[in-house]
Amino acid sequence: MDYLDRLENESIYIIREAYNQIKDVALLWSIGKDSTTLLWLIRKAFFGHIPFPIIHLDTGYKFKEIYQYRDAHEKEWDLDIIVHKNEEAIQKGVCPEKGKLECCTELKTNALKQIVKQKGFKALYLGIRRDEHGIRAKERYFSVRDEDFEWDYKGQAPELWGQYKTKTADEEHIRIHPLLGWTELDIWEYIHRQRIPIIDLYLAKNGKRFRSIGCETCCQPIASEADTIEKIIEELQTTTISERSGRAQDKESDYMMQKLRSLGYM
Repeated sequence: MDYLDRLENESIYIIREAYNQIKDVALLWSIGKDSTTLLWLIRKAFFGHIPFPIIHLDTGYKFKEIYQYRDAHEKEWDLDIIVHKNEEAIQKGVCPEKGKLECCTELKTNALKQIVKQKGFKALYLGIRRDEHGIRAKERYFSVRDEDFEWDYKGQAPELWGQYKTKTADEEHIRIHPLLGWTELDIWEYIHRQRIPIIDLYLAKNGKRFRSIGCETCCQPIASEADTIEKIIEELQTTTISERSGRAQDKESDYMMQKLRSLGYM
């Protein structure tokens, strides 16, 4: 058993433990490399079938390749996808041009609050990693959110010897992070080993590629010649550039990201 095997086994254990302990769960799928790797792991954990819904928050500003990927694999992988928009905010004209922070809050965070309350989900699987952003390093594998979706990052339960907090009050829910201990390099090595299909935006074209994808209005490509997964792996072994350097910087500062996440942001 090598390093990737151990990561896979640990994540599958967390996935199964959460499903065994908590009912009314769902996967939040952004359709980026991390959440798609998590989706792949959940399919492996349940022998090819995901026994709960998958939420895709549609801001209306995602890359067209994201929508194409979602639609192409929904039937192939037998996914129960719930596509949700914050229609009220959209009708009010909320958009990136009027402020990316407000846009993320309304079209992502508040949209997530709406669908969780509508469906009564008690737990959400998310594909976040500690190494992606300094604020995410404060997370636990099982992370409680209160009735207002706020995150008390100063008052989290310890996770010792594989013991996780899986019980909550009625108005709370839990965020489950099976990829928390993975790195960006681990993700790409696993994608390569498992031959997980990816969105072509990650591969270099004309000297540029996207390292992190989401809403098209908030993402910029980086300079790169990595046009294969093997070359991405080689690039990551030497780069000193931040993974989220291509994201809109007005919402990437430590303070602002901490504020967003404390209010329920992914």
